[in-house]
Amino acid sequence: MEEQGLGARFYAGLAGVVLACGVVALIMILLFSRAVVAWGVFGAFIVLAAALLLFAWIFDRRQAREI
Repeated sequence: MEEQGLGARFYAGLAGVVLACGVVALIMILLFSRAVVAWGVFGAFIVLAAALLLFAWIFDRRQAREI
């Protein structure tokens, strides 16, 4: 019996995910480069760190609520 393979739906979904990741990465690079121009490298890293800490805090609160 022959294997059918993954199918067109799988590859279309994979292409969609890759495209979405690329768009998100492009937006993040544009935002970071604008922050570097506005506040310098150190200021951009401070803003990036603050955003990541906020995301981690929200994620941690949600995980603690589920337990």
